[in-house]
Amino acid sequence: MHKAKLYYKIGEVCEITGLKPSIIRFWEREFRQLKPVKFGSNHRYYTKDHLKILQQIKELLYTEKMTIDGAKRKLEEDNVRSAKQPPAEDNIIHEVRSELKKILDILKH
Repeated sequence: MHKAKLYYKIGEVCEITGLKPSIIRFWEREFRQLKPVKFGSNHRYYTKDHLKILQQIKELLYTEKMTIDGAKRKLEEDNVRSAKQPPAEDNIIHEVRSELKKILDILKH
């Protein structure tokens, strides 16, 4: 298993995903969700989210045998669906904020 990091170089991503660098670079041009970070130099740095997207694309293309256009549509649908649902972190923040307001009200009285 790979060590968890904030950023991964393309060689590490290849090792983790089993993909070739040329495939990853091609998918960067095809899938708008896949934009690696570049710090000053032209070196690509990938996040955990990028790894997750690469795995999804790999699954859609290689296992489910979708076309690139079909995989793009599927990823877009998934993005729209997840955008409609508030992330778990937002729910937690909302709950904490609500509890803090209750505590503040108690302290005021």
